[in-house]
Amino acid sequence: MEYRIEGGNMQYLLVELEEGEEIFAEAGAFVCKTSNVKMETRMQGKGIGDKFMKLIKRKLTGESAFLVYFSCESGRGTVVFTGPFPGKIVPVEVKPDRAFVAQKDAFLCGTPGVEIDLTFTRSFKGGLLGGEGFVLQKLKGDGVAFVHACGDIIEYNLAPGEILQVDTGCVVGFEETVKYSAEMIKSIKGILFGGEGLFLATLEGPGRVLVQTTNIEGLRNVIIPPELLEED
Repeated sequence: MEYRIEGGNMQYLLVELEEGEEIFAEAGAFVCKTSNVKMETRMQGKGIGDKFMKLIKRKLTGESAFLVYFSCESGRGTVVFTGPFPGKIVPVEVKPDRAFVAQKDAFLCGTPGVEIDLTFTRSFKGGLLGGEGFVLQKLKGDGVAFVHACGDIIEYNLAPGEILQVDTGCVVGFEETVKYSAEMIKSIKGILFGGEGLFLATLEGPGRVLVQTTNIEGLRNVIIPPELLEED
């Protein structure tokens, strides 16, 4: 499988599949494909019990129960994916000993060896105040996953004990080795006049961290101001 990430403010992922190769994606990520690529909707899991558990987990993360699988039937085929809002796409390599934890709507698509699971924040403060909630997506297995985020993406590789403080709405994901929590802003002036809320998400290394430059909730409030919703 070969792929290219192209585009500017609204990036897309173009995947080239050889005969017999396959990739799967979240419902709604598909843009277009060549006619020799077969599209099939199904659930992850090996048996009825496993599929049922994955159904429950996906419902908890707010995602569709089904995933869409694309396989090349002959020759060389092409399929294109994109996210639901302007932003960037980043490949994430996952290994059996190196899972990646992402915000609930970050996963775009992945190779067959990638398994989507859920995980809970280890810190009560992180779940309650960190901006991502208690339930996060866990990308595990052996393969490549592609995540989509709002705006541009900044990547950090944190050393052991190194701490990164992030706006609570800007955390895209992090390797499972990273400790995720939240802390209150210490400055009273910052709380009252800073316009950034009461808390910051804190990520402590070691591990890879992806941060988005646009807070999706803030973008939503700009497009549809809360006072308009209140009037309705």
